[in-house]
Amino acid sequence: MTVAGRFAFLSSVTINFLFLSILLLADSSLSIRFPARAIESPPDPSNLHLKTAVFALGSFWRSEAVFGCLDGVVRTSAGYAGGSKSNPEYRNLGKHAECVQIEYDSRMISFRQLLEEFWSGHDSRQVYGQGPDVGNQYSRSIIFTNGTDEVRLAGLSKEREQSRSKSSIVTTQIQQLETFHPAEPEHQKFELKRNSFLLQLIGNMGEEELQRSTLAAKLNAYAAELCPPRIQRRIDAKIKDIIRKGWPVLRDI
Repeated sequence: MTVAGRFAFLSSVTINFLFLSILLLADSSLSIRFPARAIESPPDPSNLHLKTAVFALGSFWRSEAVFGCLDGVVRTSAGYAGGSKSNPEYRNLGKHAECVQIEYDSRMISFRQLLEEFWSGHDSRQVYGQGPDVGNQYSRSIIFTNGTDEVRLAGLSKEREQSRSKSSIVTTQIQQLETFHPAEPEHQKFELKRNSFLLQLIGNMGEEELQRSTLAAKLNAYAAELCPPRIQRRIDAKIKDIIRKGWPVLRDI
């Protein structure tokens, strides 16, 4: 799917917030004062058992959102990996695949649990693409590993996935991670950036802060409607409360 085609698709969350924005502008009694920016206190890395995982499962716009709402995920980044080109770009990947890097607190979520989300987040048996996205950069399903334990867990999870059906082959590769190349800024938190209402709720963060923000990672998943139902409902309730109070500073969810 072309960039223009992917921009044309609007989720129901985006439409709902557009409708709310119109209502707020129309009724001065519900008017909201938007702050210049929200100040988010990031998790202290010294207090976290941070680890990193990298997966390729189709378009990185969606892949980043797949993991963003999981408890224990600290931040997500869209990028490229799996090839040899030293400076991959969106229009010139070489043999890299679009992928997502996840920084997570291993006390709250494990690599095994991330693997479960990886398998449920895409069709590992589809060839030459994922869903409507067709092309080489979307066609590779890859678990990138660091160390023998991750290789073992990845291999076991692939065997389990294959055992669910013998009628087709799981195409997922297990590959040692060499280098993760962050994608261009316009591809980071893509679903969130399409939703101006949510961006205003967190105070229009700068690009660097947006990329490192745990809150932004969760809202990116929320905008894509990929949060677990209980978290989706919790965010809905917080947004309604903000609208009722008329002061939109969303600091945590």
